[in-house]
Amino acid sequence: MSKKELKEKARIAGSAEGRTPDPDLFHNYELSLLQFNARVLDEALKERNPLLERVKFIGIVCSNLDEFYQKRVGGLKRQVEAGVYKLTVDGLTPKKQLKKIRKVIRKMDKTIQKCLFGDLLPALAGHGLHFRRYGDLNADQKKAADDYYFKQVYPLLTPLAIDHSHPFPFISNKSLSLAVELENFASGGALFARVKIPSNLSRWIALPEQGGGVAVVLIEDVIRNHLDHIFPGARVLSSHVFRVTRNADISRNEEEAEDLLEMIEEELRERRFAEIVRVEMEEDMPDHIKAMILNNLKLSEEDVYETDNPLGMADAAELHGLEGFDKLRYSTWTPVPHPAFRHEGTDEPESIFDIIKRGDVLVHHPYHSFSTSVERFVREAADDPDVMAIKQTIYRTSDDSPHLHSLIRAAERGKQVAILVELKARFDEKRNIEWAQRLEKAGVHVAYGLSGLKIHSKLTVVVRKEEDGIRRYVHIGTGNYHPGTARLYVDLGLFTCDPEIGADASDLFNLLTGFSPGQKYKKLVVAPRFLRDRMISHVRFEKEQARAGYEARIIAKMNSLEDPEMIEELYDAARSGVRIDLIVRGVCRLRTGVKDTGRNITVHSIIGRYLEHSRIYFFHNGGENRYYIGSADWMRRNLDKRVEVLLPVASEAIREYLAFVMETYLSDNTQRWILQPDGDYERCDPGMDESGKEHPNKGAHHVFMEHTAAGSGPVPASGISD
Repeated sequence: MSKKELKEKARIAGSAEGRTPDPDLFHNYELSLLQFNARVLDEALKERNPLLERVKFIGIVCSNLDEFYQKRVGGLKRQVEAGVYKLTVDGLTPKKQLKKIRKVIRKMDKTIQKCLFGDLLPALAGHGLHFRRYGDLNADQKKAADDYYFKQVYPLLTPLAIDHSHPFPFISNKSLSLAVELENFASGGALFARVKIPSNLSRWIALPEQGGGVAVVLIEDVIRNHLDHIFPGARVLSSHVFRVTRNADISRNEEEAEDLLEMIEEELRERRFAEIVRVEMEEDMPDHIKAMILNNLKLSEEDVYETDNPLGMADAAELHGLEGFDKLRYSTWTPVPHPAFRHEGTDEPESIFDIIKRGDVLVHHPYHSFSTSVERFVREAADDPDVMAIKQTIYRTSDDSPHLHSLIRAAERGKQVAILVELKARFDEKRNIEWAQRLEKAGVHVAYGLSGLKIHSKLTVVVRKEEDGIRRYVHIGTGNYHPGTARLYVDLGLFTCDPEIGADASDLFNLLTGFSPGQKYKKLVVAPRFLRDRMISHVRFEKEQARAGYEARIIAKMNSLEDPEMIEELYDAARSGVRIDLIVRGVCRLRTGVKDTGRNITVHSIIGRYLEHSRIYFFHNGGENRYYIGSADWMRRNLDKRVEVLLPVASEAIREYLAFVMETYLSDNTQRWILQPDGDYERCDPGMDESGKEHPNKGAHHVFMEHTAAGSGPVPASGISD
């Protein structure tokens, strides 16, 4: 993107719909995202969580910060270079944001280092899992580590000299490297070399511990202690680990791209060689080596993060999977089949289409099984001789997705299969390209969506020939068709054969695969044309109800709340007396305690065992209790720049369940945080009863697991609309 384009992007982003919002009404996006990560980090600090789960939370935060630097800091640095002075509605320039970001992350880094190396790893030693340096290994462990090194590691190493005839090597994104200083025995001169730590091996080498248990040593520590073997004829003076993060904020003009697939492939190639935005170094690295690295990487001191502990601790999450330490993890949760899809006995299971025909079914992942609902839906569609066509949108999926194999099988059996693959899903582009090519080879009709719009909706349509004619079965979800994340992310999915929803879904696919810009929908609410107006209309209706003295209520659950126009509409509704609860997992640019809104707006954030990913919108709507579920957050990109779908929920039983879900979140006393007027979040505490005993755990994830394990029986009464 050129400097001119960046400045224009900044100008547009600096005002919403031509307006200039008051910067005092908004939190900064980047800092709010870092606050979310601070809440995740707090899970690592909480002693009530099992030790290996706390280590996993450290890994999650470190991984999130890597991505933050790639996407957010990378973009801000480019804006500074382009001379952009104002970008955000909160009034901070890119340069000021970078300054604040560095301050926050340096503080978080210290907390991470102290928690992992000062608290968690020593505590794990008490349970038989010991973190060792190579020099502290006993003779047997050193022999085992050496054997592993010579058989598995050494063949992968390629030392690269750095001198007048060997230029500074390319350093790949998030790779670990050893900067090695050598003395040539023959000439006595100093030499430098870089040794890349293999990224296709586990970071941790597990070794038997004397008396039982396991010792783990870092792979770079073992390599460092064998440098004399890598550089015979030279004396190793020093070796120090460093790690770089590269910018991933690379975009191209889709309007000018003749081939979207080719454009994304080129963007991936460019990202590999993108500028470096951060370098992490060991604290004791000599100044002259540090200067050499910074000079060659074209970075300044402000881009350096130093520590006296190992770098790149996103890899700490690997420790979570070590065998033999089940007691240090959460008790295993196995998703259960939804009661509607449950099959008892030995008789032939009922067709999933007959089940859906009896009434809409809502599944709640990871509590309900993904494989016996969503994957079964696609699998049966592929095998059912009466199914004529299957259509689906794919935003993210797994490397070996079972239901994509089902789609390939369906195409090979002569069914019409059309798949919308979103090539621009950040960091999943390569996987999506590979799946698109495999699907096309199998005869699947693959489309890549619309220029300038990401296809973010989660939608499947199955067209089936039945005795009374053609019937469409539809699945609309809040999460991706990804079996891995379905076990970790909290999402909803609704199955229906409502004729109007089926017709809307078919029309939407016609828009995505063909050309029908004038498309209208009877029930589905689709972005970018209709979603913003529908949501604003509901908020304004609640405002008018409150002004007229009637009950007015909004509860909205989403991943992020960023859109300035929606935020200002919420302020206006709160000033009129509407009671608003916002359950926002991550970024929230809305402030609480804004003048004249009183206590009418409360922002909650749920952080815990699972990643909250579902989107649910509730409006009292004059007593009609209108619910929507779907793929869209209240962010400008979701409302204006993506194809999103929200589904109005018609079933009274499902609306009752959604009321239970919302009430569970709002009464959470363990995982819930509340945004304060000063911008900080405070965690809810269970508190003590009169006898000094802690109140029962009402954490949302715990409640949902208990409820589902009990058979998803009658939904508890809820006061959500009181």
